[in-house]
Amino acid sequence: MSTSSTASPTRPDPLKDRRVLVVDDDPTVSEVVCSYLRSAGFLVDETADGLSAVEIARRTRPDLIVLDRMLPGIDGLEVCRRIRADRAVPVIMLTALREEDDRIGGLEAGADDYLAKPFSPRELVLRVQSILRRTLAEFSPESAVDVGEFHLDVSSRQVFRHRAELALTVREFDLLAFLIRHPRQVFSREELLRAVWGWEFGDLSTVTVHVRRLREKIEPDPAHPSLLATVWGVGYRFDAGEATP
Repeated sequence: MSTSSTASPTRPDPLKDRRVLVVDDDPTVSEVVCSYLRSAGFLVDETADGLSAVEIARRTRPDLIVLDRMLPGIDGLEVCRRIRADRAVPVIMLTALREEDDRIGGLEAGADDYLAKPFSPRELVLRVQSILRRTLAEFSPESAVDVGEFHLDVSSRQVFRHRAELALTVREFDLLAFLIRHPRQVFSREELLRAVWGWEFGDLSTVTVHVRRLREKIEPDPAHPSLLATVWGVGYRFDAGEATP
């Protein structure tokens, strides 16, 4: 008598057919990036100038944007600001500029991540996958957390303070969610880079800029932070404030 076994169904890849918009005026870079992303299972749209990037983003609603900093028409910083005004789509900024101020400028404009040219296309794909997995991650309904003035709903990726929702980018949400789960603990920038970004190595100014941006959205006085404090010589500590009645 023969026996047969029923194979368990394969869980579909949540990243398959997610839409990525690539914006770069260098045809060689664009061709290579689009080829690698398509090979990884993404649906890819591409354009070479800033104004069309804003229009395509509004029309196609991509899940993530790979955006060159230097573009004809309007530059990547302005593209990022205009798209951010419409919706909080994740943005990875590509830059050929080596100065720290230029890299920080992209993060302050709202980019979630950046890569300096020349870069590895495989690394870019890994960054895209990492950000989208965090964005699309499934959590149980029990994953709501209340700490002080803050209510974190991980399943819907929302954070509320005094019942008002905070408008956060992907990385800002990840950073604040991590801190809300670990109130009053001090973390170095290296520890936050590993825990929030998933990087063993990276530019620590990425953490610094995101802390600054987060303070602008949660602090009564960002110049004198009382919620997200700097512990000099160590890192940062999140003091959530008093619970609301």
